[in-house]
Amino acid sequence: MDVVVIGAGLSGLTAAVTLQGKGADVQVLEAGPQIGGRIRALRDPDSGQVLADLGPTWVWPKYQPVAARWLQKLGVETFEQFNDGNAVITGYGPSPLHQPLPGQDGMVRPVGGPTALIDALSRELGSDRVRTSSTVTGIIEDGSDRIAVQLASGEVITARRVILSIPSRVAATTLHLPWAPPSLTEAMRQTPTWMSTTAKAVAVYDRPFWRDSGLSGRIASRYGPLVEAHDHSGIAGSPAAIFGFVGWSLEQRQNDPDGLRQAILTQLADCLGEAAGDPVSLKIEDWAINKHIVTDLDLSQPPHHPDVGPNLLRQPYLGGRLRFAVSEVALRSPGLIEGAFDIGEAVAAAMTLTNS
Repeated sequence: MDVVVIGAGLSGLTAAVTLQGKGADVQVLEAGPQIGGRIRALRDPDSGQVLADLGPTWVWPKYQPVAARWLQKLGVETFEQFNDGNAVITGYGPSPLHQPLPGQDGMVRPVGGPTALIDALSRELGSDRVRTSSTVTGIIEDGSDRIAVQLASGEVITARRVILSIPSRVAATTLHLPWAPPSLTEAMRQTPTWMSTTAKAVAVYDRPFWRDSGLSGRIASRYGPLVEAHDHSGIAGSPAAIFGFVGWSLEQRQNDPDGLRQAILTQLADCLGEAAGDPVSLKIEDWAINKHIVTDLDLSQPPHHPDVGPNLLRQPYLGGRLRFAVSEVALRSPGLIEGAFDIGEAVAAAMTLTNS
């Protein structure tokens, strides 16, 4: 095996496809039951159609040249985020405010959601190159030119090169890395995993009826439970949906899941009209309980967008045979889709495939 990539998120798959294009024999190992990392979709149970994003949603190709290039390369089109009409703003006065809120310049959504990027990369790589439910427990040197990747099952896979593409804190706290200097381990532990403690709620409807009332679907609230919400409908309003970020703490979310659902439905009805309280479906994706994404370190600290981390996280190790590729260690847009593409591509480009 030329290269083992640990982690089948966007950065890992980008690195794997890039290396395969260089002629490498690549194997991707994913601990979870599905690929995509923090990119995940709510799908229609019958047709499989993507209804909404449960992870990241937006890209800014106008300002993100790497993402723009990969969108084109993978044949994934985009459309503008809907933001026409009034937002509903609560908690900033004695009664709800109805007024426009400015959108972000260049904000667009991939057609089919970011999952379309994962699907396209997976097709290009080939399903035989990815193993799911394959938890890695350690990475050790195995002779002068090989690295041994230890799995929870007891299996050991040896490769000439390894790319570690899982959240840095998860790697630092769950993997046996006897070669890693304390300075590297500490840098990994100090790198927050973006959006890892977030819960995202998506309500799906038959049609985007709020637009008929001149509402954009945006909600900004100091009360919650959704502190921020957006129109999440597809092109021409189909499929129709609203998504929002949950402001309740993890403890509140876990202690009263039924109360959370009812509070969300009540809020949507109060803000967008009675019909909003009766969606076709309501899905709450709580990333804070996903052990492949979040650590106790993330949960013990306030959410913090990752800064550009130290060069320790971008240096090669084990004689140039091991590199890190997860979006939070990118020099460009760390934590975002742009960062995932950038670090995956950069690491693959820098990795030599010779025995030297």
